[in-house]
Amino acid sequence: MNTLKNRILATACLGVLALNLAASARADINLVLNGDFETTTGAGQLGYNTTAAFWNTSGYNFLFPSGTADSTGVTGTYGTLKLWGPNDGSANGMPATSPTGGNFVAADGAFEVGSISQTVSNLFVGNTYSLSFYWAGAQQEGFTGDTTEAWQVSLGSETYTTVTNNNVSHGFTGWVQQTFNFTATATNEVLSFLAKGTPAGVPPFSVLDGVSMTQVTTPTPAPEPSTLQYGAVALLFVFAGARKVFRRKPQA
Repeated sequence: MNTLKNRILATACLGVLALNLAASARADINLVLNGDFETTTGAGQLGYNTTAAFWNTSGYNFLFPSGTADSTGVTGTYGTLKLWGPNDGSANGMPATSPTGGNFVAADGAFEVGSISQTVSNLFVGNTYSLSFYWAGAQQEGFTGDTTEAWQVSLGSETYTTVTNNNVSHGFTGWVQQTFNFTATATNEVLSFLAKGTPAGVPPFSVLDGVSMTQVTTPTPAPEPSTLQYGAVALLFVFAGARKVFRRKPQA
């Protein structure tokens, strides 16, 4: 009899394991599409002569491939735009690329300011989501003077702002990783980044890359089809073990 009880317990544990796997199946999935800005139509000013897949923009925002920000620069509505760095006369320590490699976004925080955004789908209302990204403060080459840089980040109606970096003339503040937690209020919400900077006459640029958003909590959301499949398998394990017990004839 103890052997049968152990068998039922084992199958029940398998069922619980399957359910846990189903519940955590989306925990490590990045819900932000093209968060590294690698899928694009080229270098340049976003919304003018290039686009980044899944992202929308309405400001003076640029896409720099690796190594171009302080060398060749990229083309925008007012000509070539570069950032101060080692390759154009400022030993400010700006590396060729971001911590995640490849392309990165640079947004003017004091001139024709506009957000970059995308709609994030498949959210569960009431769940907490962790948003992380790399960012730094930079300055437009050809201008002199101290600046400040920051990012204002929103998901739906919830908004956070990074610390404000104080950047010396011809400077670069260094890449850092920032994390904010948001609570979903709808299944689809707009994620947006808005550069904030001063002063207007000495173009401050906030740079961005490696945007990722993952689920933190799972209160009791309505299960998705994949979750139901895992649950069905778990229940089959439990019922199969129980049937073997109850169909066994009692010993004489």
